Amino acid sequence: MTVETEKECEVDSALCTNEEEANKIIRRNMYYSMGAGVVPIPVFDLAAITGIQMKMLYQLSGVYEVPFPRNLVKSTLASLIGGIGVLPLAGVVAGSVIKVLPVIGNIASVITLPVTAGAVTYATGKVFVMHFESGGTFLTFNAKKMKEYFSELYEEGKEEASKANAES
Repeated sequence: MTVETEKECEVDSALCTNEEEANKIIRRNMYYSMGAGVVPIPVFDLAAITGIQMKMLYQLSGVYEVPFPRNLVKSTLASLIGGIGVLPLAGVVAGSVIKVLPVIGNIASVITLPVTAGAVTYATGKVFVMHFESGGTFLTFNAKKMKEYFSELYEEGKEEASKANAES
């Protein structure tokens, strides 16, 4: 995408391709997830991040005109994120739970959780864009088949979220 096309897409989303619109949605929700990661209330931050990811999938389903069966999407999201492996998932949960420690807990969490939350949101969005681009729906999504691709995108997402975190 050229700089001129990118500017036009920013002004009028009707000028964007599905993939360009989807990438804007993913980036915006990655930032929202990073912001939710600094919420000082343990577990509430995880609920907020999950809600943001659900909203992002709803928005992406609108771009690709894919039906959004809410209950199926919840379980699909859980199985996809659950498949990223024990260490990243434990990092997200630990980043939230550590907030119960006065002062040090919030500081430690603010250092780690925003980037992890942003990376998971980024990877989730990218996986579904690829799936929707190939004609898939939530009904045909197979989290086990996407596990390796999701892990690659999670690493890419960590870099994107780290850059975004450094810029702010």
